[in-house]
Amino acid sequence: MDLDAVRTFVAVADAGQFQDAATALSITQQAVSKRIAVLEKDLQVRLFNRTARGAHLTIDGQTFLPHARELLRVEARADASVRPGRRALRVDVHSRRIAPAVLLQDFHRAHPRIELDVVTLDADVHAAMAAVEAGAVDATFHAVPVPARHLPDGIRTARVIDEHHELLVGPRHALANARVVTPGQLAAHRIWMPGMALGTEWADYYDELAAAFGLTIDLVGPVFGNEALLAEIADSAQLATLAGERTRYLWPDSYDLRRIPVRHPAPIYPMSLIWRDDNPHPALAALRDHLDSRRVRAPDAEVWLPTWVS
Repeated sequence: MDLDAVRTFVAVADAGQFQDAATALSITQQAVSKRIAVLEKDLQVRLFNRTARGAHLTIDGQTFLPHARELLRVEARADASVRPGRRALRVDVHSRRIAPAVLLQDFHRAHPRIELDVVTLDADVHAAMAAVEAGAVDATFHAVPVPARHLPDGIRTARVIDEHHELLVGPRHALANARVVTPGQLAAHRIWMPGMALGTEWADYYDELAAAFGLTIDLVGPVFGNEALLAEIADSAQLATLAGERTRYLWPDSYDLRRIPVRHPAPIYPMSLIWRDDNPHPALAALRDHLDSRRVRAPDAEVWLPTWVS
């Protein structure tokens, strides 16, 4: 069904005159007559009685009118759902526990009128980038160990998060009472990160971190979830794990877990916002500006970064 013809039908019904409807639609009276004729032919009914005093709805026209108005309302809603700035900005944060989710919530507090659709693709950088390229999401957060010249055409990235590490240990661990630990101190302790997927950008990062400071990162063991991991660490005098300083974990007070900053130097997990350069959504620019204004960089002498960071 031709929605322009439906719109013209509603305009004539409201105006009661073909000429007045033509004026309201900025078209000729001849065009109005043609559209109504096409609609009547399509519906196989007469919608108006035409008289010297104007156009009056037939019984079929009266029956069709509320449905015609609803068709135009649906068209308006469909149009608004995808026009830039009218639909929600869809952003992948990978996990709702980690820094991107925290920063996106901060963005929402600063811009409460911007609608957000927060998703967790649970994908590595290549799969997440493909989702951005395909238009499945507007943006995603990931470490990007790929030079800009090797990125897909139209994909842009900006480093927006420098995430510091914290050591997470139970109360019986040898480092439980330390105020700060260095990467060198961690070499004598088992860092447990079960289930870390090999071949991902985060696995490559931790491989390089381990090689740089002689760390033992243990991936062995079934994955029962974060709650089970925290319970094991709380009950152990040997196990520890690494977490981002803005990672959100909750545990019972009885666990008495300790989060200890890793410094001197501070290993940094660098994360970038990834988006398509032809994405016109105005909220995307607002998000980029917000993240840029919140980014704090430590002096280079105080941090450790993987070699693929320029």
